[in-house]
Amino acid sequence: MRKNVETSVNPEVFYFGEDMPRKPKKPCNYPGCPNLTDELYCPIHKHQCNIDYSKYKRDKFDKTFYSSPEWLKVKRRQLLEEPFCRECLKKGIYTKATMVDHIKPIKQGGDWYDPSNLQSLCWSCHSKKSIEEGSRYGKKVYTY
Repeated sequence: MRKNVETSVNPEVFYFGEDMPRKPKKPCNYPGCPNLTDELYCPIHKHQCNIDYSKYKRDKFDKTFYSSPEWLKVKRRQLLEEPFCRECLKKGIYTKATMVDHIKPIKQGGDWYDPSNLQSLCWSCHSKKSIEEGSRYGKKVYTY
């Protein structure tokens, strides 16, 4: 026979605050790096991978266009007019925008300098959008 055991939950045991354990860190994906991280790369190699991407994988048009004086002027104006990330604002979060993104990518026929085709984004939201579009990690983008 089983005994009836009281099954009340002790709130001290099931506290879901800041003291909750996190998933274990994993090794950095950079070849030969022993550092543990929560992301794909450790902070040192995350920066290095961005430099390598810009130097070796980014096409020549992007390199020249995004460093042109015209684009830098448009980018500066956009960030002054819209200083907060548009995607974060939709969630009610005020995050300083650091990137200017083409809503419709240039390679898909988007206007280069038209303010209605530009949006201010934080680095995180811009990275997510670039991955979804396939412009960063080689996902094939189909245009019809």
